[in-house]
Amino acid sequence: MPTTATSTLLSAGPVLFAPVASSDGTAVLFVADVARATILAFELPAEAPAAGTEVTVEKLGTKIASLLGVEREDAVIRGMTVHPTSHAVYLSVARGRGPEAAPVLVRAGTDGELSVVELEDLPVTSFELDDAPAAEDERMDYWLDGNESTSQPREIHGVTLNIAMVPAQRSTITDLAWVGGSLFVAGLSNEEFSSRLRRVAYPFDGSATGTSVEIFHVDHGKYETQSPIRALTAFDGGSSILASYTCTPVVHFSLDQLRGEGVVRGRTVAELGPMNQPFSLVTYDRDGEEFLLVSNTRHPLLKIPAAAVAAQGPLAVPASEPDASLGVPRESLPHPGVTWMANLDRESVVVVQHHGDDTDLRTFRADEL
Repeated sequence: MPTTATSTLLSAGPVLFAPVASSDGTAVLFVADVARATILAFELPAEAPAAGTEVTVEKLGTKIASLLGVEREDAVIRGMTVHPTSHAVYLSVARGRGPEAAPVLVRAGTDGELSVVELEDLPVTSFELDDAPAAEDERMDYWLDGNESTSQPREIHGVTLNIAMVPAQRSTITDLAWVGGSLFVAGLSNEEFSSRLRRVAYPFDGSATGTSVEIFHVDHGKYETQSPIRALTAFDGGSSILASYTCTPVVHFSLDQLRGEGVVRGRTVAELGPMNQPFSLVTYDRDGEEFLLVSNTRHPLLKIPAAAVAAQGPLAVPASEPDASLGVPRESLPHPGVTWMANLDRESVVVVQHHGDDTDLRTFRADEL
């Protein structure tokens, strides 16, 4: 039975709603508590169906900071998801920077109003990962979003990046996705081949299937098993997963491969550019076709036709070679500064977008993408 015994969060991480509310309107919100290597499933009471078709909040960063009583730069968004019934946007926010930052969940309604979501009295169950890197694990991960307290400017090939080196434990959970009726959890593990995809049944029963995953990184020119997936999404009707990594390959995994048997090699279908880290992957429909959107720290918002992904053979030639391919065609969209994204429905995407010295929450319809 659900219990409130584990409802206190220690850190802000990825969030995800189960795609369909129950018959009584209850919606399940998965919240990753990276510090505890735990996924919590909160049962939220019914919310009224969406009255509008978009969510808009101007000066989102300033308004969240005011709501939480902190400076704007100390309210850092770590994840975003959309309620399946009300279309309210739920934002995972770190109140401060670094491993000690307190987690807060903020709700943005279709009326544009912000509120703090109180989780303490909600029914909740939890699942603790058994393969998380230990606190004393000496391996480090690199974050390029510039939001970490230890971020330092570093020039690489004439490009200045804000890079933070963080303990592997803080990348135990990097993203969540609902695929084929199961919860998928991406991140690093305590295994030698540390990039990991875990398949977790819900309701939680204490079991999971974890698979170490390997990819060919076109820009790095080699196969890699140490870098974590940064973003992932369901693909091909839920029979497969698309994932993206730092620097920025896009990789296809079939669900049939992810059975916890050895190291699974994904099919690299695109190389989107070096010195870059993805925030989100989403798919949407336009004029009867499906497309993939990729938001990044450095490159524009990128659009990829889903049909091209299915047809693309595996990339396995380093970018430095004259016959190297960058894979599927992609289009740069005129929407700069997009970071977090989530589907409002199949024909609209809600995004966090930098605007001047602040951020906005806005909705793009398919004909704008």
